[in-house]
Amino acid sequence: MNPRYRVGADIGGTFTDLLVLDDASGRFAIGKVLTTPDDPSQAVEEVLCETLERFQISAGDVQHLIHGTTLVTNAMIERKGAPTALLATAGFRDSIEIARETRYDLYDLMIENPRPLVPRHLRFDTPQRTLADGSERTPLDTQFVKQLARELFENGIEAMAVCFLHSFTNPAAERAARAAIAEAVPSMRVSLSSDVVCEIREYERASTTVANVYVQDLVEKYIRKLESRLNALNFTGNFYLMLSSGGIATTDTTLRFPVRLLESGPAAGALAAASYGKAAAINDLISFDMGGTTAKICVIDEGKPLLTNEFEVDRVYRFKKGSGLPIRLPVIELIEIGTGGGSIARVDSLGLLKVGPDSASADPGPACYGRGGQNPTVTDANLLLGYLDPNFFLGGRMPLYPEHSRSVISEKIAHPLGISVEEAAWGIYQIANENMANAARVHALERGKDPRRFPMFAFGGAGPVHAFQIASSLGSPHLVVPLGAGVMSTVGFLTAPLSFDFVRSWPVPLEHVDWEHAQHLIRQMEKEGTSLLANSGVAAADMLHRRHVDMRFVGQGHEISVPLPDGVLTSLSAEELSQAFKRVYEQLYERSGPPVPIEIINWRVVSSGPNPQVQLRTSNITESEGKPVKGSRKVWLPESHDFQTVPVYDRYRMNPGFKFSGPAVIEERESTVIISGASDCHIDEQYNLRIQLEGPHVP
Repeated sequence: MNPRYRVGADIGGTFTDLLVLDDASGRFAIGKVLTTPDDPSQAVEEVLCETLERFQISAGDVQHLIHGTTLVTNAMIERKGAPTALLATAGFRDSIEIARETRYDLYDLMIENPRPLVPRHLRFDTPQRTLADGSERTPLDTQFVKQLARELFENGIEAMAVCFLHSFTNPAAERAARAAIAEAVPSMRVSLSSDVVCEIREYERASTTVANVYVQDLVEKYIRKLESRLNALNFTGNFYLMLSSGGIATTDTTLRFPVRLLESGPAAGALAAASYGKAAAINDLISFDMGGTTAKICVIDEGKPLLTNEFEVDRVYRFKKGSGLPIRLPVIELIEIGTGGGSIARVDSLGLLKVGPDSASADPGPACYGRGGQNPTVTDANLLLGYLDPNFFLGGRMPLYPEHSRSVISEKIAHPLGISVEEAAWGIYQIANENMANAARVHALERGKDPRRFPMFAFGGAGPVHAFQIASSLGSPHLVVPLGAGVMSTVGFLTAPLSFDFVRSWPVPLEHVDWEHAQHLIRQMEKEGTSLLANSGVAAADMLHRRHVDMRFVGQGHEISVPLPDGVLTSLSAEELSQAFKRVYEQLYERSGPPVPIEIINWRVVSSGPNPQVQLRTSNITESEGKPVKGSRKVWLPESHDFQTVPVYDRYRMNPGFKFSGPAVIEERESTVIISGASDCHIDEQYNLRIQLEGPHVP
């Protein structure tokens, strides 16, 4: 019998990462190749073949492959989805453009609103009206729907979103519309709001439904192509995809709801940080994941990433809530900013140095890659500052060319600003750090968390290069960098359970809840979850259903999530919920709520299988013999504002208990740690690098 092998594969904007794990022994192998933007599945196949060969196993030995991708996010930002139309209740076709009639910036006279995925000429008023109680006032005109579907298809429209008013209380009209479309144009892709997000708030529901069908064809073609490549390698195991909520799902489920892949890659990184934090007895931390294109920041609280049911994509202004397209689905709450190793530096019209969000991506990549890049990037600056070894990038498999970096930084940054190339490189590095530190600070404080209390957990190909300065800027007490930091997101894929989320909107005052009806709603969702998990091979004894409700004080515009009591819901549950709501409210806002009634808006169930256990046998890539110091080199240190010679350590010869002091460089094949100040450092029992910082005292 073959050992049980599992694979995690993460496609980033610049690199595609992979981890192969033998669950029986804990042995593992990691791989990293440049992403192939024209066909991302090609990079997955390439890195899988290379890593399996090095691990001396075949694709047929792999039982599970879990994959994450930024395909959906990129398609929405770049507007590369299918031509899509929207069917709305008569009089409501403009709801996705009217939005909430609020200004996300009161003082911006030139404010830009997010552009809907469906232009106005493809949004249609449909003769139909369902009332708030679910009763039908105006029956659906199915002949209108059939004729419209034919005309749209003849004019190149491939997908249709259906979002009728109050369909979350009665989905019959939407289902009738789908049947009419299928009869008229069987090949038309259709998404119903009552299937995608069955809850109150029409604008968010419509926006999410449109996004789902907009990317459905693109996602299916990609997944089928990747499946074809895997089949050609004789892969016969289970193929899963990571969801934005931190769970994984089968391809069949994913193809129905591709919008749930929006944050699949970043979600895996947050799960990995939480898993490693728990193992190191650090339940509260800031996860910092910096790759070639973006940086992702997430607060891990009590061993779990924070979750939210609201998300925005394609923001006009990246830090302005309300400037993007709303997606109403469960997602790990993180902030993603356009700062990565490939972020392009430039001098703007005011003579100021700017970094990102534009990226050189994988093709052509930074100038130092020698692939034709003509713009200075963060990686080019890191190379000139001595932070990267041009002969040890990706373990020496990919040489870097400092002369190319020097040429583009001199021409486009140093010369226009009248400074030296080294000063220009340091400026690029510092601005990138400040962009990320500010984002982390805002993200933590908006969630009521003091970043000075949270250690930073840094990973990603570029994360350890920048983490020391960012953590110092935040005032973090210490910095943690795991072994294999360059591909750490792939570990997150292997820690995620099979999982899916369900929601039903039923607004009702807490004191008037019909608990028998509430129990019926919960059972309905649990039944759906049980069916999905059973079809995915999860045993009934291993299934878990977590129940929550969205509650608020009457008159408020937003809700907070509160766990439902276990067991059968009865009239006694009302007092338990009331007390639980008040506790959560005080934790979030550090004050008691007003003396007004409480109401429930949404009822939620998360159905999941068991959490897989990942135990990496770290000793299989470390070497007990040999000195940890492999040499020295000159790096730019901020204290002296000049180059200084510092020791360079081999990460694979640093075993638990090893202690040293900064400044120093610590190298492994997929990432490099830069400690640019005097700090005490040691390797803990989990092979994490712990760096003590001189953060401010927080009482």
